[in-house]
Parts: sequence; structure tokens; C-alpha cells
Amino acid sequence: MSKSLETILKDLPRHRDTLQPVREILLANAMMIGEIPAPTGSEEERITFLGNRFTEEGLQDISIDEAGNCMAVIPGSVGENNILICAHADTVFNDKVDHAMSVSHNSITGPGIGDNSLGLAAVVTLPQILKILNIQPTDNLILLGATRSLGRGDLGGIRFFLENCKKPIRSGVCVEGIRLGRLSYSSIGMLRGEIHLQVPSEYDWTRFGATNAVAILSSVVQNIMRIPLPAEPKTKIIFGSISAGTSFATQPTSARLRFEIRSEEVGMVSQLKRQIEDIVEETANATSVGLDFSVVAERKTGGLPYGHPMVKCIRKILSELQVDPYVEPSVGELSELIARDIPSVTIGLTRATNKNEFNETIEIQPAFDGLAQLVALLTAIDGGLCDE
Repeated sequence: MSKSLETILKDLPRHRDTLQPVREILLANAMMIGEIPAPTGSEEERITFLGNRFTEEGLQDISIDEAGNCMAVIPGSVGENNILICAHADTVFNDKVDHAMSVSHNSITGPGIGDNSLGLAAVVTLPQILKILNIQPTDNLILLGATRSLGRGDLGGIRFFLENCKKPIRSGVCVEGIRLGRLSYSSIGMLRGEIHLQVPSEYDWTRFGATNAVAILSSVVQNIMRIPLPAEPKTKIIFGSISAGTSFATQPTSARLRFEIRSEEVGMVSQLKRQIEDIVEETANATSVGLDFSVVAERKTGGLPYGHPMVKCIRKILSELQVDPYVEPSVGELSELIARDIPSVTIGLTRATNKNEFNETIEIQPAFDGLAQLVALLTAIDGGLCDE
């Protein structure tokens, strides 16, 4: 489907309007996916749904791998190259949460509907979208629902897929439901860490300076906050959660801190990691308690330059749609593609509110701008317009 970029941009309004009949299919897929609980590591039922949909579409090479990822292929007219279109299948909500979705004229509300039920629904619906638009790609399109993306999953699904995929991948597009205008073309340096404190049973509560788990872990937090951080390149430490204790008058003997380091500067995350390790070791020696620092997930900086043809293409597509780009580095699937030198971006599909809350809500109509954007980008990649 080789076209000039000018033609691709001119097609955007027509594609957006032509895709209106796919509304019911897209929303049905999004709601059915959203109502299937899929906490990280327990995505089996959602992945089975994905595989069934791929089978109904008559796609090729449908498979579920050892990591639980579901893959299918839309064959290209030539098929010498492969473009990967992926969306993560897991959600931050556990299976105890009520996953019922509610729909109104222009919105859907429910846990995880934007992150990432809509993104996964777009991947599932892509065969129908291309049929309606009468688009036949030259390259093979590999559709992937990736598991174990979030938190302790540490991108295990996409990593396993890329390590074992025998099809050379030309480019990648990661699809997120939230937010329209998102443009991620780089991976930020990141470390998710956990500090666990345990007061030993033989701890001497009468010794000078003896204190409890809450006070000790609070001291660790204060010392971490004293670490000087550069204003540029942007660097921050986010304290995500702290837990300790059981009641009002009982000395807590264990505590846990979860935090994340992010930095755009190469090597800064490793430097901060070493400083936090020193704080943990010094505190353990000074207080005679057990302190363990473990790394839950880690990413390296990298990505495409701002002037890369793929980044230029998506910027022009968003401009034609009159959508302001929202540029942010990624810590998701994109970072694994970048680590393997596969030119890739992450895009978003629609506007949303209350992300990762029980009442997460997406707007329906802007999603058609998002779908038109996705088709335009795939057309540009397929036509060689995103190659250096």
C-alpha cells in the first residue's frame, strides 16, 4: 500500500469518517476485553478471547507462546518485511475488582478500559478496519497481545516474544488506549525498587537509639530525599507506597517501601541506585535491623532522534488531525523494541479521565482520530516513508 505522505495525510478525514461503522465492533471488543480481569501474570482468559477473535478473522500463524502472549499475522501482499503492532493485555486491577463496564453516548467507564482494554481492542479490530478501508499491506502485520507488562511483570511477555520471534521485525507500533496525541519514541532510564525492613526477634528494644520499623524506614526515605537530583536532564524519585504496622499500640517489626527512579540522563539511574544501596547498608549497620533492597524492574535510556522519519511522520499525522502531540518517554513495550534497535513508537487512541482508577473513563468519538492515526502510520511504515 505504497503512498506518498501527502496522500496519506489527505486520506485521514475520509478514513476517520469511513471507520464510523466499525464503532459497534470496536466498542464490543473493548467492553468484553475490559470485563475480563487480567492482573499481571493472570491474563489467560483475556488472551484466549484474543485468540478466538483472531481465529474468527481467519488470520494466519495464530499462537499463544510459553509466556502467554497471543500472536497472529495479517499477511502482506509481498510479505518480505514484518511490522509489529502490539498492546499489553494486563491491567493494574486484581480479579477481586468489579470489572463491569458502563457505556453512555460518548464514553465508557470501568477499571482498565483505557489502560489498556481499548488499545488491545484496536489491535483485535485492526483486520476489520483494514477491510473497511480496503487496505492491503505489502508487509506482514504481526498483531500481538503482550502479557506480564506491568509492575513485577517487568515486560516479561514482550521480552520473551522478541527473544524467540523468528520473523525479522522492520518496525514496531505500541498501542495504548490513553491518550490521543501521545508520542513516545524514546525509553527513559528507570528503576523500580523495593526496600524491605525486618526487625529481628532478638532485637534489643532497650538499647540506646532503639526504634521501630516505621521510624527506621522513614529515616531511609528522608536520606533518599536528600540526594541531589539534576534539573536537566530531567530526573526524579517517586515514592509509590509504604506499608508497616498492624495497630495503634503495637511496635511494627516490618515495613516495606516501593519507589521508582526515572532519568533522561544516561547512567544517572545506576548512580542513584548505588547511592540508595549505600543508604540502606549504612542504616542497617547503624540500627541492627534487616534491610533488603531489591530491583523489581529496570530500563535503559535510548530511542529514536526527534528528526527520525518515523517521528516526523507521526508528528505530521497528528498535525493534520489537529491534535497536539504529547511527547513522553516510555517505560513500556517500546523500551524492549528500542533495546533491540527496532525503530518503534508508542501512540495513544483517545482522551480519558481517572486513569488507573475504578472509574477510568474514555471518550468514544476521539478514538476514531486515534484509529485513523494508527492506519496512517502503518501505511507510512509499509510504504518505506519511516525508513532512514
